[in-house]
Amino acid sequence: MKLRIIIEQDEEGNFVAECPTLPGCISQGKTRAEAVANIKDAVKGYLESLKKHNEPIPLSIEE
Repeated sequence: MKLRIIIEQDEEGNFVAECPTLPGCISQGKTRAEAVANIKDAVKGYLESLKKHNEPIPLSIEE
C-alpha cells in the first residue's frame, strides 16, 4: 500500500507530515526522519481505527 505524504517545515523548524488521503491524519517531528516515522505510525493507527469501527477504507489506498 502506498500513500502520498506531504512534509513541510514550519516556522519553528519542526517538520509537519500529512496524509491527504486520510483526513486529519497529521503528525510532526523535530527532523524529517522523525516526522516520517511518526506519520507512518499515525497512518497505521488511523487504518486500524477504520477497521475496528467498520468504516470504509478510502478507495485510493485499497490494493
